[in-house]
Amino acid sequence: MSTAFHAGNGKVTVPDILARKSHPANFTEHKIVALTAYDTPTARLVDEAGADIILVGDSLAMVVLGYETTLPVTLDEMLHHTRAVRRGVRRALLVADMPFGSYHVDTAESLRHAVRFVKEAGAEAVKVEGGERRMELIARLVEAEIPVMGHIGLTPQSFHAFGGFRVQGKTVEAAEQLYRDARAVEAAGAFSIVLESMPRELAAQITSELRIPTIGIGAGPDCDGQILVLHDMIGLGGEHTPKFARRYVNVAESISRAVGEYARDVRNGAFPADAESFHLSAEVREQLFAGRRK
Repeated sequence: MSTAFHAGNGKVTVPDILARKSHPANFTEHKIVALTAYDTPTARLVDEAGADIILVGDSLAMVVLGYETTLPVTLDEMLHHTRAVRRGVRRALLVADMPFGSYHVDTAESLRHAVRFVKEAGAEAVKVEGGERRMELIARLVEAEIPVMGHIGLTPQSFHAFGGFRVQGKTVEAAEQLYRDARAVEAAGAFSIVLESMPRELAAQITSELRIPTIGIGAGPDCDGQILVLHDMIGLGGEHTPKFARRYVNVAESISRAVGEYARDVRNGAFPADAESFHLSAEVREQLFAGRRK
C-alpha cells in the first residue's frame, strides 16, 4: 500500500495531497497515485490497492458508455456514477470531473452543479478543465469550500477546438500559454493540477515552478504524481491503447476466455453440474412425487 500522507484513520485528504509537494524529501514514496473508477466494485479494488486519488472521470463517456468523445456525458450521469464510486471508497480522495456544459455558462450555475457533486454524490473535490479562463470559477468554488483539481494541456472537452486529441505545448507560444495556465490555476486556489499530453521537458519545468502538485497523464515521469484511465491500464479500453498508457494486464482476454468456456459448458450440458444445483429433501421428494409414479 502507498505510504501517502493521511489522517490518523488512514483517509487521504486534500491537505495530505498538498503536503506531498511541500515535504517530499521526508517520504520515500511521495509520488501521488491516481486512477479512474466508475462503479462500486472497481472503486473498492482501486481503493484497497492503495490509490491516493480516485477520479470519476468524464472518460466514463468513452470507456463505459461507448461515446467517441467525453462531450456527451451528462451531469446526471456523472452524479450517478460518482455516487456508485463513493460506496466503494474508504481511503482514497474522491474527485469528480465536472462534465462539458456543467461549468461553461455562468459562475452561479457552475457553483450549483459543483455543490451537487459534494452534497449529493459524496465527492471530496471536483476537477475542471482549462487554465486562465477558469480562474474566476476556480476561485469561486474554492471560496465555497469545494476543493478544485485543475487540468491543462490536452483538455478532452476541447476536442473540437483542438481538432482532435493532440499533444499540446509543442511550440514556444503554446508552451508559454501552458505556463500561464498553470500559474493561473494555482493562483486561483486549486490544490493540484493535471498535466495532460505535453512534452516531458515542459511538464517537468511547470512542476518545478508550482507550489501545488502536478499529476501527469502523457506528461512524462517528472510530475508529482500520475493518473491513468483504469480501462487503458487493464486492457478494457478497446483495441487502441494511448501512447502514454501502460497495459499491466489484459482483463479483456480473461473475460472473453471465461465467457467462451461458459458458453461451451452450457451447450454441452456441463453447466450447471449437480454440485451447482439445489435439492429437495428425501421426505419432500417422497411426498411430492409418490402419487405421480404411475
